[in-house]
Amino acid sequence: MRRNWKKERFNSLTDALRGCTEYAMDKDAGLSQSRIADRMGISLDSHYKYLSTGRLPAILIPTLEMACGNHFVSTWLATNAGKLVIDRPKGRKASDSDLVEFNTGFAKALQMLGDFHQGKASAQDTLAALQRHLEAAAWHHANVAQHATPELDFEA
Repeated sequence: MRRNWKKERFNSLTDALRGCTEYAMDKDAGLSQSRIADRMGISLDSHYKYLSTGRLPAILIPTLEMACGNHFVSTWLATNAGKLVIDRPKGRKASDSDLVEFNTGFAKALQMLGDFHQGKASAQDTLAALQRHLEAAAWHHANVAQHATPELDFEA
């Protein structure tokens, strides 16, 4: 079963670093740890050291994220500081599937919250579900605000 990277949340910096490289290898079949290290301009030994200890120099974070094609480390750093992270909305109309996904996320977060208070769910899983729902709500809020002046969608 493939991982749903869009909903992935990491609990530590080392998890985020490893998730970053796992995502790259999952999405790009020809990408290996040595190729990621090569794209970053560091040795493979240094790359493995950074992954195992979590002591990646801050100046290399954008390089790693560019090499891997995601922002898992930056997202973890921001959420660890208590910030809410959302992708910048383009001001496009929400599709029916967007709204269904938003509602499903809310229902899951509410279910997890109830389960947590009954002792059936862990705090970590409940916090992750609530974080995903808050991010989705913030994205829709900003998307509605941006709707009057939509941006061009260059990523399509």
